[in-house]
Amino acid sequence: MSKIQDGLKYTETHEWVRVEGSVAVIGITDHAQEELTDIVHVDYPIGVGESVEKGSDCVVIESCKAAADLYAPVSGKVTETNEGLADNPAEVNDDPYGKGWIIKIEMSDPSQLDVLMDADAYRAHSE
Repeated sequence: MSKIQDGLKYTETHEWVRVEGSVAVIGITDHAQEELTDIVHVDYPIGVGESVEKGSDCVVIESCKAAADLYAPVSGKVTETNEGLADNPAEVNDDPYGKGWIIKIEMSDPSQLDVLMDADAYRAHSE
């Protein structure tokens, strides 16, 4: 069974969000990384300083099994990408809620978080 962390927000497309002030730290859930299996590459077609719109694809995650898009759960400006994943993309598999975070976005509209699921709702969604 997939691990789901309390205190995070979740999307229907299996991204998680941890709010740190006005910044959304974003990654994929344990469920998503299990479905993808071994992550071999994380590609950032959108760079630091660029704006993203909620729902737009902003990262491509490649595994032995498939390639999947990460969709921005909030709109804003990219403040950081996890450069450590270039050398060790398996961090997404090993620690999806910690060292395997993927992108940070300075939120332009924090109220967009209101429509995301909490851990209990995501548990029900994932069953």
